[in-house]
Amino acid sequence: MSTAELISYEPATGAELWRGKHGDVDEIVGRARRAWPAWAAQPLSTRMELVRRFANEVRKDSEKLATMIARETGKPLWEARTEVESVVNKVEISIRAYAERTAQRKLDNAMQGTAALRHKPHGVMAVLGPYNFPAHLPNGHIVPALIAGNAVVFKPSEKTPATAELLVQCFHRAGISAAVIQLLIGGPAEGQALVAHDGIDGVLFTGSAHTGIAINRKLATRPDKIVALEMGGNNPLVVWDTPKISDAAALVVQSAFTSAGQRCTAARRLIVKTSMHEPLMAEVKRLADRIIVGAPFDEPAPYMGPVIDNQAADGLTESFLYLLSNGGKAIKHLIRLRDDLPFLSPAIIDVSAVKDKPDLELFGPLLQVSQASDLDEAIAEANNTRFGLSASLIGGTPQEYNRFWANVRAGVINWNRPTNGASSAAPFGGVGLSGNHRPSAYYAADYCAYPVASNEMEQPRAMIGVGLREA
Repeated sequence: MSTAELISYEPATGAELWRGKHGDVDEIVGRARRAWPAWAAQPLSTRMELVRRFANEVRKDSEKLATMIARETGKPLWEARTEVESVVNKVEISIRAYAERTAQRKLDNAMQGTAALRHKPHGVMAVLGPYNFPAHLPNGHIVPALIAGNAVVFKPSEKTPATAELLVQCFHRAGISAAVIQLLIGGPAEGQALVAHDGIDGVLFTGSAHTGIAINRKLATRPDKIVALEMGGNNPLVVWDTPKISDAAALVVQSAFTSAGQRCTAARRLIVKTSMHEPLMAEVKRLADRIIVGAPFDEPAPYMGPVIDNQAADGLTESFLYLLSNGGKAIKHLIRLRDDLPFLSPAIIDVSAVKDKPDLELFGPLLQVSQASDLDEAIAEANNTRFGLSASLIGGTPQEYNRFWANVRAGVINWNRPTNGASSAAPFGGVGLSGNHRPSAYYAADYCAYPVASNEMEQPRAMIGVGLREA
């Protein structure tokens, strides 16, 4: 058993929040393997009832869980509460999705018997969660995996272990065995050991493209393991002809700065029709200047909290300075509001003159702006990325939206809506470096069980009618 300790700190205060020992990967996976057959043998109705009880436990503990999320991530309490609601809502959505995506089917084939389709769980699934939604996003893998009959080893981000612990306790209080859903505390070393472990049948990951690619590479010679990678995006937001400038500006701000820009679907790149640029940017800047940045429990409530830690804040500051020194023009400067804590002001920079713009997911409140003279140019710039998670068009005609939808490469494409805030009742995933064609949310059921086709008869009935000598 490892004696190393993991410590979680509150981004908004720097205070220590939680500490715990690193877990033993072999021991935890072995325990899950022993528990899995009995869990898989439970009737589906039993597993569904138990995850519904889990939703009730989360409801009972909702304020405690929301407070922990707010403290551990730095996000405002109002936003942490919406995350807890998403955790609860995920259960019924996952039950519906399992029934629709992995339903049992039988087809009577007369003399040929019956053709049947059923689904089986994979076995023991590793779930690797991110820090930005430390309850909701891993829960989006865990609940469908449990419903399907898998055991789960949940390795949270090393930055948000306390939230993960509370979430797992809710599963245990609901009556799901402590061996069927286990928490693995640790850092990158534990995550790598878990992914590579022979006792793991699948890896369900939400996080950065860098880590997702490393997982993909590690498992390249293991086609027997199901791998679902939900990675980030360098998401474009295109603003075209619209008289509703203030509404467009609000959608831009929501897309770029909700969760301090720490959403995989956040708008990173704003592409504006040249004739719209001046009035839109004046309104966007006016609105961004009004954004309250503060600690989770401040009054009045802040729109944005800090980013996750000082390392993230330093990286974003360096990225802003890089763009600035390579032709970028600041519309709203990125400012470190506290030297010792990771509070950043929302930042906007015009990168029209920047050559070789870095195609990176700058995970924070930093919006890059460029102009386009026609829609084809805007679409080409929107697609000028290796990522392909989310894209949105604001304004334009229905015909222009149809062109945008048909030609933009992304897994989530919106019209007159933000790039973020995807529904759990729809599939969620992207192309390129944003995922590996295993969309999550409503389609999570697809990677949590595999289809089994059967031809069945109650009695053997067969004969060979050709190619035999006479008896």
